[in-house]
Amino acid sequence: MTPLRLVFAGTPAAAVPSLERLAAGPHTIVSVITRPDAPVGRKRVLTPSPVAAEAEQLGLPVLRARRLDDAVTAEIAALAPDLGVIVAYGGLVREPLLSTPRHGWINLHFSLLPAWRGAAPVQHSLIAGDPELGAAVFRLVPELDAGDVFAEFRRPDDGTSTAGEVLDRFAHDGAELLAGVVDGIADGTARATPQKGTPSLAPKLDVAAGRLDWTRPAAEVLARYRGVTPEPGAWTTVGGERVKVLEARAADLAEASEPLPAGRLRAERRRVLVGTATTPVELVRVQPAGRAAMRAADWGRGLGADALDAG
Repeated sequence: MTPLRLVFAGTPAAAVPSLERLAAGPHTIVSVITRPDAPVGRKRVLTPSPVAAEAEQLGLPVLRARRLDDAVTAEIAALAPDLGVIVAYGGLVREPLLSTPRHGWINLHFSLLPAWRGAAPVQHSLIAGDPELGAAVFRLVPELDAGDVFAEFRRPDDGTSTAGEVLDRFAHDGAELLAGVVDGIADGTARATPQKGTPSLAPKLDVAAGRLDWTRPAAEVLARYRGVTPEPGAWTTVGGERVKVLEARAADLAEASEPLPAGRLRAERRRVLVGTATTPVELVRVQPAGRAAMRAADWGRGLGADALDAG
């Protein structure tokens, strides 16, 4: 196998395991492209992306770019890369950059394509209640996430993990999948097959998508909670004020409790329940507006009423 000259494009923490895995392999990473430093925290301190921070730790050259424009294309072309690798960069690769590397570009995407093409595949997959999740490495083409697939893995949904937890696991599993495809392209054994099935889209979720609808069945409420945690975050309103739902679960029905109408909140001695269209959901950790995160039971004791409406 002849080692390849790689360009790696990625930004969030989910892309870091892939960068680490490729950097530890036989290939040479000639440039790491990532989004510019962004303000973080209440003090809005300019902070490098997780990929930028890791690349600098590894001693790799970093190119910060908001868009992959002509200037970026020229800079990458001068490096004569063999293959471009992208993992959640946060921008589109268009021509002529798409054809600049000798072998084009490949993308690690966290869904079973053609399902959930777009920016938030894990989130949408959980919200939809898909029984099976996964990731795929595919050839990048001008159409969104539509290229032929080199490899994939599949995992049953465990029914409890949040999007953040799933993405963390898949980032590490996906790094191995990606490295295998890169090696296959290098030695000429990699083969890609067209996607089969009806595509679905997974656009980025906004804050409104995190609102829990208590008129839906408990399974749907919990699916949305899992899909929007930690970003953009699950929330509801109580007494007209927004409350972040940091942790929730199906209520233990073995514990005696009277039925709750949809949207009715009840603070019991050791737990807080909210009624749905079916069985109640238990709030485990919450963050009321302007306050620190806390156990829901502690918050519930300060509500001053046995029953309130959540919405």
